[in-house]
Amino acid sequence: MQLADKHEGTTTKAFAGLRVLDFSTTIAGPHCARMLADMGAEVIKIETDGGETMRTRPPLRKGCSTAFGQLNVGKKSVVLDLKSEDGKEAVRRLAATSDILVENFRPGVMHRLRLDYDRLRTVNPRLIYCSISGYGQTGPSAELPAYAPVIHAASGYDMAHLAYQPGRHRPDYCGIYHADVVTGTYGFGAIASALYQRTVTGLGQHIDVSMLESMLSLTLTELQGAQFAVKPPPRPMFGPTETASGYVMITVASEKTFQGLMGVIGHPEWISDPRFATYAARRDNWAEVMDGVEAWSRQLTTDACLVALGAAGVPASAYRTVSEALADPQLAHRQALSEVRDEGGSFQVLNLPFRMSGADTTPAKTMAVLGEHTDALREEISLADDASIPTGKTAATG
Repeated sequence: MQLADKHEGTTTKAFAGLRVLDFSTTIAGPHCARMLADMGAEVIKIETDGGETMRTRPPLRKGCSTAFGQLNVGKKSVVLDLKSEDGKEAVRRLAATSDILVENFRPGVMHRLRLDYDRLRTVNPRLIYCSISGYGQTGPSAELPAYAPVIHAASGYDMAHLAYQPGRHRPDYCGIYHADVVTGTYGFGAIASALYQRTVTGLGQHIDVSMLESMLSLTLTELQGAQFAVKPPPRPMFGPTETASGYVMITVASEKTFQGLMGVIGHPEWISDPRFATYAARRDNWAEVMDGVEAWSRQLTTDACLVALGAAGVPASAYRTVSEALADPQLAHRQALSEVRDEGGSFQVLNLPFRMSGADTTPAKTMAVLGEHTDALREEISLADDASIPTGKTAATG
């Protein structure tokens, strides 16, 4: 029986019973808290009466952002004025009943609001308080403003990527915000670790997640290359290989795949050729290897190349658009997408990329309206009659 089969029908949520206060905005923090929500935690998103900025990001339908929905599905929505004393008191009372707090303000903001870890742990010593920031909570760069593109540049990632683009001298703009996603995921992992440690110590702790360090973790070989000189190959080891109808990515990462590739392209003698017989020799002569591969691949369509490479066990893929990738039957088999509804209609979001045999990891089916849960939470913490805390349900902004 496969894991997916074991999972079928499971309704248990691994983090059911946990309460999370989510003060985060944009991507990294909301991504972290969305993962907690998918795992079953009650995530209470704290916003101003205008809503956070991602609510205005396209795609928009009837003023509702699916980009915001992708990051915040499954969360409750509460509107609070954190600058007011009553808003602060509401947070303190909510923190007393919470297990986790996630925030990604610039370091010092929560302290100025008097909602920092040292203050909130006095009302709840078991609170796990996760702070996500560009450079970390302390140090000479701590208070610098940071968004993912800045961190991509600051971490060396963009220049490392440029080194794999022969003939290019100007760094690319990467509109895919790796820094946000990887940092949010590290935050999720750290929170899960702190939850386990709390079962032993009974205490929470402060988690300090740095986007800069998270992004550096993606440059594994480049980090070592920065310390020890490595002669680059004459052509990137992994890159687009031209076909008669497009490009494929071929990955030769072992002797077995190299031997299989040489058989496919009709050069089995290259397996013992001194220029290519060892990894070191191949690396020095990689341009010749790939010239031989492309002499073969340019005669075939992309589909024909993939069939031949697959039969030989050589890892390869066509270069696909996101739309093409989403149409892959493998994703349908994995049930990798879920349909979500908000006031603008329905849309699909990506599920967590892992499955668990004993827990359901799928997201909620509906998006909360801005401020939808404010009244109920105010009543729970006995502040329902306090007029200085914003009340009522507000339509989602766009």
